[in-house]
Amino acid sequence: MTRKPVLLMVFATLTAALLCPGVYAQQVADSSFAPAIPNPAYAAGLGPVVLLDEAHFNFHTAGGRYFPFAELLRRDGYVVKASASRFSKASLRGGRILVIANALAKRNETDWSLPTPSAFTDAEIVAVRDWVKDGGSLFLIADHMPFAGAAEKLARAFGIQFSNGYAVDPNARGPMSFRRADGSLGGSLITEGRAAAERVDSVTTFTGSAFQADGSVQPLLVLGPSVVSVTPSEAGQFTDETPRAPVAGWYQGAVLRVGKGRVAVFGEAAMFSAQLGGPERIPMGMNAPVAAQNAQFLLNVIHWLSGKLKDTKS
Repeated sequence: MTRKPVLLMVFATLTAALLCPGVYAQQVADSSFAPAIPNPAYAAGLGPVVLLDEAHFNFHTAGGRYFPFAELLRRDGYVVKASASRFSKASLRGGRILVIANALAKRNETDWSLPTPSAFTDAEIVAVRDWVKDGGSLFLIADHMPFAGAAEKLARAFGIQFSNGYAVDPNARGPMSFRRADGSLGGSLITEGRAAAERVDSVTTFTGSAFQADGSVQPLLVLGPSVVSVTPSEAGQFTDETPRAPVAGWYQGAVLRVGKGRVAVFGEAAMFSAQLGGPERIPMGMNAPVAAQNAQFLLNVIHWLSGKLKDTKS
């Protein structure tokens, strides 16, 4: 078979799996998304500074598709600023949390095909690693190919190995859900929150990538037994011959300690957005009915990164 593949039919069942740059362009931020925050972490504008990377051809920016992400954090008291310069000791100074969401190398800005070189220079990777070791917090988000490939070199500096493909459960008829009840959502400070009202029992993702870790991590989103990573040479182009490999037990979300700092890694970006996709403006992300607890999960992750959620090692 050529391009009427079974795999593409599987992807078509994922309501939010918009697979190529042209279709992705139809995604817009849902600026009306504003869930209640009964107990903000900080008074307005007095929380830690969150730097949101916008210097690496990022698909998600504070003024674009991650506007709901940025606004949710601001309503929780954080100060969200665009990071418009290449990473260095100077550019990271003053930030408490660095968020990198779907960065790309210039080569892949509009061409989502192999190769997918690193979005970051070696000097930038050293700067980020050293900043984290000294107490900074990194929130690294890398979606399916080409984004996972672009983040791979930075991720490896923290012992994380991405598969530069699409994490797909052929048995799912839509986005993947991770639940406490079946163990795919790991129990942790992050899923417990600061109080009972912040407990998270279910998180939903929208395709994305898979990763594994060399060292010790706290798993949050664990991929199920039937999930595979499908690795095309061009985004959204699948045939029956497209390579695929089992990734059962791999992660789509995990956290770890590095020196004095903290790192949260996720293989899916839409779960932390609130977007409207396509002509029908289908909700995708935190605004989707199937992802009702994603917004609280995001806040809990940010609370852990900023030290609001403390454990015995804090």
